[in-house]
Amino acid sequence: MIELNKEGDVFRLTMNAGENRWNTAFVRAFAAALDEVEASTGPAALVTASASQKFFSNGLDLEWHRSQGAHPGGDRSVFGDEFMALMARIITLPIPTIAAVNGHAFGAGFMAALSHDLRFMRVDRGFACANEVAIGMVIPPPELALFRHKMPMNAFFETVQHARRWTGPDALKAGIVQATAPLETLLEAATAKAASLARLGADREVYGRMKESLYGENAAINNVHGPAYMLRNRAQFHH
Repeated sequence: MIELNKEGDVFRLTMNAGENRWNTAFVRAFAAALDEVEASTGPAALVTASASQKFFSNGLDLEWHRSQGAHPGGDRSVFGDEFMALMARIITLPIPTIAAVNGHAFGAGFMAALSHDLRFMRVDRGFACANEVAIGMVIPPPELALFRHKMPMNAFFETVQHARRWTGPDALKAGIVQATAPLETLLEAATAKAASLARLGADREVYGRMKESLYGENAAINNVHGPAYMLRNRAQFHH
C-alpha cells in the first residue's frame, strides 16, 4: 500500500495501491511512513510518488465510503478527522517535500499533492482537479484555505468554483506546480530537487517552525489561521 525507501538524503514514499484512493487504512499506512521519516535525523527531504503510471491519487475511496459493514478500508467514522490531520501533518512536515504527480490527482489526491512544499507534474498526461462542485459537494473551509495558500487567486477560483481540470503545462503556467517533466524523468527530476533542498531539513525545528508560521495557528499570511490549523481543528469551521 505504502512503500518507503531512502536514497542518500532523500526519502521516497511510494503509494502502491492502484488508483491510490483514500480510506482510513490508506491514511494510517501513509502516517506510519511519515513516523519513520520524522524519526530520522540529519539532512533530509521527502518525495511522494505513485507506482501507477496513470494515477497519482484518484481521490476518496467511494466504494469503501458507500459500503456497509466491515471493510479492509477501515473505520469510516474516523476518516474525516484522520485524513485532515494527515494533510496538516504533510503541510508542516519539518523537511522539504515534493509531490511527483505522475498522473491524475483528483479531490483528496489533489489535496495531498498541494500539501507538499513543491509539485512536479507529468507534462503529457493527467489532470489535477478539485472536483467537489462538479459532483454536488461543497468544499469545506479548511480545504479552501489549503487551496488559497497554495495557488494564485485566479487559479484558486477556477479550481474551487469551476472544478477546472489542470494539465501539467497549464498548472505550471498558473503557478500550481513548479515544474513539469515527461513520465520517464519526472521522479528523477523531483528527487534531484529534493536532494538540493535536503540540507534545509537538517534543522527540523527551524524548518518546521517556519511552516507553522505560514500555515498554522495565527498564520503569518492571508488569514487568522492557516490551513494546517484549520485541518486539525475542522470542527471549528463547519458551514
